Amino acid sequence: MPSSKEIRGKIKSVENTKKITKAMEMVAASKMRKAQERMRAARPYADKIGNIAAELAKANPEYRHPFLVKNEQATAAGMVVVTTDKGLCGGLNTNLLRAATNKLKELEASGQKTDVVAIGGKGLGFMNRVGARVVAHATQLGDQPHIETLIGPVKVLLDAYAEGKLSAVYLCYTKFINTMKQEVVVQQLLPLKAADMATEKPAHSWDYIYEPDAATVIDELLVRYTEALVFQAVAENMASEQSARMVAMKAATDNAGTLIGELKLVYNKTRQAAITKELSEIVSGAAAVG
Repeated sequence: MPSSKEIRGKIKSVENTKKITKAMEMVAASKMRKAQERMRAARPYADKIGNIAAELAKANPEYRHPFLVKNEQATAAGMVVVTTDKGLCGGLNTNLLRAATNKLKELEASGQKTDVVAIGGKGLGFMNRVGARVVAHATQLGDQPHIETLIGPVKVLLDAYAEGKLSAVYLCYTKFINTMKQEVVVQQLLPLKAADMATEKPAHSWDYIYEPDAATVIDELLVRYTEALVFQAVAENMASEQSARMVAMKAATDNAGTLIGELKLVYNKTRQAAITKELSEIVSGAAAVG
């Protein structure tokens, strides 16, 4: 049985850990609200630009942007993997990377190599460890994503697809459902489908007047729409990260409190045993003298 001093040391250590996890829980709760606000603010933009892009694509069937065309001859695919830069957020990254790995195996089984763009330090480290071909990455995004930071790495895959080098581009991220639930999503980013772009079915179609011309407008709009999808995925992932971290830190704080209670019980028993032993020795000594 450990001595009273050792148990006191363990109790002090766990109490210090509890203070840290409690502070991290409160910080995550504060950041979570801001991340949710940013995520919800970005959703209407992505939905609206998708509706407009779908309308333009249907209004001009004679022009097909490369993002709308399947590259049947390509022998490689692309994947954007969105993870967190930091840990201590439960199984968030583990679940996402498991889904991404399954998709990589599925593509490999079909005879396709995969170019990976890693957004987030955890995903970059994992992809390098498993030997995936990482063509670009973005890390240390901070608490607020900036689209100009994301455009560069993602553009590598967009350009490769436009040149016909990739058969498809997939986007892996964690979608925010609510504070207690986050859902892993693996969706096809390219080729785009008009049906997928439109989040609502309009009762009528618009006849657009283009300036300078339809091809230029559609080209620019589809690139912006694709970038908006990636930005939205990063915003969703950040909201999920803070929610998962808050829940994980709360569980850690509760577990630390339980462990402290158990250690105090052991300490009291050890102390009581030591006192009883001392009393027994005193009584025995007194009896021997008498």
